[in-house]
Amino acid sequence: MINIILPDNSVRQYPEGITGMEIAKSISEGLAHNVLSVLVNDEVWDATRPIRTDAKIRLLTWNDEEGKGTFWHSSAHLMAEAIELLYPGAKFGIGPHIENGFYYDIDFGDKAISSEDFPKIEAKMQELAKENQVFVRKEVPKAEALDYFTKKNDEYKIELLQDLEDGQITFYESGHFTDLCRGPHLPDTSAIKAVKLLNTAGAYWRGDETRHQLTRIYGVTFPKQKELTDYLALLEEAKKRDHRKIGKEMELFTFSQKVGLGLPLWLPKGALLRERLEMFLKKVQKKAGYQQVICPHIGNVELYKTSGHFQKYGESSFHPITTPVPGEEFFLKPMNCPHHCEIYSYKPRSYKDLPVRIAEFGTVYRYEQSGELHGLTRVRGFTQDDAHIFCTPEQVKDEFKGVIDIVMLIFKALDFKDFVTQISFRDKNNKEKYIGTDENWEKAEKDILEVAQERNLNYVIAPGEAAFYGPKMDFMVKDALGRKWQLGTIQVDYNLPDRFELEYIGSDNQKHRPVMIHRAPFGSMERFVAVLIEHTAGQFPLWLTPDQAIILPISEKYSNYAEKVLQFLNNSDIRAQIDNRNEKAGKKIRDAELAKIPFMLVVGEREETDGTVSVRKHGQGDLGPQKLEDFARFITGEVAKELGEIN
Repeated sequence: MINIILPDNSVRQYPEGITGMEIAKSISEGLAHNVLSVLVNDEVWDATRPIRTDAKIRLLTWNDEEGKGTFWHSSAHLMAEAIELLYPGAKFGIGPHIENGFYYDIDFGDKAISSEDFPKIEAKMQELAKENQVFVRKEVPKAEALDYFTKKNDEYKIELLQDLEDGQITFYESGHFTDLCRGPHLPDTSAIKAVKLLNTAGAYWRGDETRHQLTRIYGVTFPKQKELTDYLALLEEAKKRDHRKIGKEMELFTFSQKVGLGLPLWLPKGALLRERLEMFLKKVQKKAGYQQVICPHIGNVELYKTSGHFQKYGESSFHPITTPVPGEEFFLKPMNCPHHCEIYSYKPRSYKDLPVRIAEFGTVYRYEQSGELHGLTRVRGFTQDDAHIFCTPEQVKDEFKGVIDIVMLIFKALDFKDFVTQISFRDKNNKEKYIGTDENWEKAEKDILEVAQERNLNYVIAPGEAAFYGPKMDFMVKDALGRKWQLGTIQVDYNLPDRFELEYIGSDNQKHRPVMIHRAPFGSMERFVAVLIEHTAGQFPLWLTPDQAIILPISEKYSNYAEKVLQFLNNSDIRAQIDNRNEKAGKKIRDAELAKIPFMLVVGEREETDGTVSVRKHGQGDLGPQKLEDFARFITGEVAKELGEIN
C-alpha cells in the first residue's frame, strides 16, 4: 500500500500502481468525470499513469491552469493527427500548449497552408475526437525511437531525440498518430467538444533564423461550445483594444523601418503619457527613500562578463561595439543592475548606510528575433523602471514590504484590481543549482511568505521557480478581458554581490556581503503602456491621459475665446488643446470621442458671453454649461481622488 496525501492534507492508503483517475473515482464519480490530469509531487501526470510511491496529489480539472494545459496539449496532438491524415508526408516539430490554446510547428513540404484550410482540419479534428481515442503513454528505448522516426523520414523528431538519453524517451499514441512527447495527456479525446483554429505564422526550426521555416498553426479547444463562442467574442473585443491600433489612433507611438524593427518612437502625446508615469513613480520613490541615478547605454564587455549577463544574453544581444583600441569592446546594456553594482561600490559602505536604494529609468537592449517582435510588448529597446536595494539580511523583510506598498499604490492608481502574487522558492531537493547559503535562503523565503501574509496578498507558492540567485515575487494581473500579465517583480539576489565583491562594514567591524533586491513595478515602460492601453481601451485615468480636455469652438469667430479658455486651463494645470479645424461641431465631437479625450468643451456665443464652457464627457454626452473655475475645480478634484494618498 502507498500513502496518498490529498489537498486537505488528509492521507489515504491505496494499492501501489493506483492511478489519479482511480483515486478520483474512489472519491466521487462526478469528480472522476471532470478529471483531466493529476499533480503528483508538483509534477503534472496523466490521470491514467500508475502511482507507485507515496505522493502528494491534486486532481486537475478544467478549472485548473494545469488542467487546461493538459487539455490543450492533447488538442495539439489531435490537430497533428488530423493533419497527418489530410496531408500525408507532413513532418512535425513541436506542439505545446500555451496560455490560451496550443500550436504545432509543421513542415508541409511544398504545400502552402492558410486559414482557408482550417474548416477541413477542424472537421477532421472533431470527427477524431468523437472516436474517444485513448492516449497511451509508452517508454521507448532511444534506438527504437530513432528507428521509428527514421522510417517516418521525420528529421525534426530525430534531431530532438539526439538531446535525449535512454530512460528519458516517451511516445504517446492516440488513434492513428504517434508522437515523441513527455506528456501529460487527457485519458481520451471525448472531452474535446469545440474546436477553432485561429491563425498561422512562420516559425524557424528551434528559433534559429538560419534553419528551415515551418508553418505554425495556432488553435484553441473547449469542453463546451458556449465557452468557445464566448472566447471568440473576447478575441473580437481584444482586436478593438489592440494597443497597436489604439496607439496609432491616439498618436502615442509609431515604428519606422529606417530606425529599425522593434525600436519604438514615442510621439508627443505618448511621450507625455510616459513622462507622467515616470513622474508618478519618481514621486512615490522619493517618499520611500530612493535615490535617482543615470547610467550610460553601453558598458565595457568585461562589466557584463563579471555580472554573467554576457554569458546569459550574449546570443540575444546586439554584437559588441569595437573601438580603435585593440581588444576594447563595448556592449549595448542588456540590464541595468551591473551599472548599479558599480555605483554602490564607488565608496566604502557601513551598515549604518544601508539600505541603499538606487533607482533609474534605464533603457536596455536585446536582439529579439524579428518574428518575435510585437508592438510595444516585445521590442529590442525598452526602458525599465529599475531599482536595486542593497541591504543587510535582516532588512530584507522590511524592504520587501516597502516595495509591495509601492506596487499596491500603482495598481490602485491604474485600477488593476484582480491580481495574484506568485512567490517562487527554490527546489529543496535540488539545492546545487542555487547559490547562497541555506541560512540566507531559508530566512529570505520565510520573510517573503510572512510579508505576503501580513499584507493579505492573494498568493500562490511556486516551488522550484526561484531564480538561481534568490527567491522572488511576481504580480500576475488580470486585465479587463481576463488576460493575465506579469506586472511587477521583486527578486532577492545573492549572486551579483558576490560577483562584484560588494561589501559593507558591519557593527562587528568586519566585512559583509549585502543582499541585493531587484524591483521593477512597471517592468518595462513599453510593455506596461501596451497592457494599460488594452486594459483601459485607451480611456486612461484622468490624471494620466495626455489630453484631459479639448476645446471645440463652433466656428472661427470664437477662436479668441477658445484661446482664453486654453490659457485658463493651462494656468490651472489642466492639459487641453483646441480643435480649430473648419469642421462642424458634430464632426469635432465625433473625432474627440474617437480620440478618447475625457472632456469636450464646446464654446460659442452664449459661452463667450457668460464666461462658461458647454461640457461633454466622453461616452456620456452633454453635462451642461459650467463656469471655468467650476470645471477646473472639478478636474482637480477628480485627479486628487484617483491619486489618493500619492498627492
